[in-house]
Amino acid sequence: SDLILVEKENSIAILTFNRPKKLNALNYATNDFLLCLLDKFEHDKDVKALILTGAGDRAFSAGGDIHEFTNSIKQNSEQAIKDFCRRGQRMTARLEAYQKPIIAAVNGIAFGGGCEITEACHLAVASEKAIFAKPEINIGIPPTFGGTQRLPRLAGRKRALELLLTGDQFSPERALEMGLVNKVVPHEILLKETIELTERIIKHSPLAAARIITAVTRGINTTISEGLQIEQEQFARMTATKDITEGLNAWIERRRPNYIGQ
Repeated sequence: SDLILVEKENSIAILTFNRPKKLNALNYATNDFLLCLLDKFEHDKDVKALILTGAGDRAFSAGGDIHEFTNSIKQNSEQAIKDFCRRGQRMTARLEAYQKPIIAAVNGIAFGGGCEITEACHLAVASEKAIFAKPEINIGIPPTFGGTQRLPRLAGRKRALELLLTGDQFSPERALEMGLVNKVVPHEILLKETIELTERIIKHSPLAAARIITAVTRGINTTISEGLQIEQEQFARMTATKDITEGLNAWIERRRPNYIGQ
C-alpha cells in the first residue's frame, strides 16, 4: 500500500504517512496498515527501531479522516465506536507498548489523532514548523485515540484540560515544555536529528530496551510498589539472556558490547 511509505536505514525502519493532499489524515485503511507494519517489524531482526513521520512539507498528520468518521456516526453509535474509537485506541496502545523504540519525527501539523500518535510514541522530535492541537471539541467530540488519557499523564491535568477544552493550537516549544516532545530542531535537519537520537538508543541491547519500555508502560499507571514489582520482573527476564552476559563482560573487559538480542 502507498498509504504509508517504508524505507530502512541502518536497522531503522522509517514509516511515512503518505496522504499529503489530505494532510496525512488517518483514514481507517491507514490505521489498519500501520498495525500490519508494526506486526511485521516486531519480528524483523534487522529492524531495531522505528521512526514515524509525514509526507509533504505541511503535516505530520491532521488526525482522523472526518468524512469517513462522519459516515460511521450516521450509521449508529456502536458502529462509530467500533470503526473509529476502538480502531484508533488499538493503534495508539500498540505504539505505546511496542517492544522496539518508536520515535515520532513531527514535521508539521499534528492535530487530533496526529497529536495522539505523538503522545503514544516512546520519544518525539519536533520540527520548528510543527504545530499541535487537540481540536476535537471543535466538531463536538472528545478525543478518541487516547488523548483524554495520555496528555494529562504527560503534561498534567490542568495544562491538558486547557488544550482539550479550548481546541487551541500550540507551538513545538510549548509541546517541549509540557513533555509531549523531547526536543525541537530546525526543520531541515529533523530526520537527521531523529535518526541520530535513534542510533544512540539502538547501540544498546534490544532486549534491555524492550524490558525498559514494558516496565515504564505498565508501571506508569500503577502504584509505586506495583511499579517496582514490574521493574523487578523485567530485570529477572534479562538475567538469563546472552545480552546481559555480553554487556557485563564488555564493561569488565573495557570494550564495546556486541549484542545479539538473545
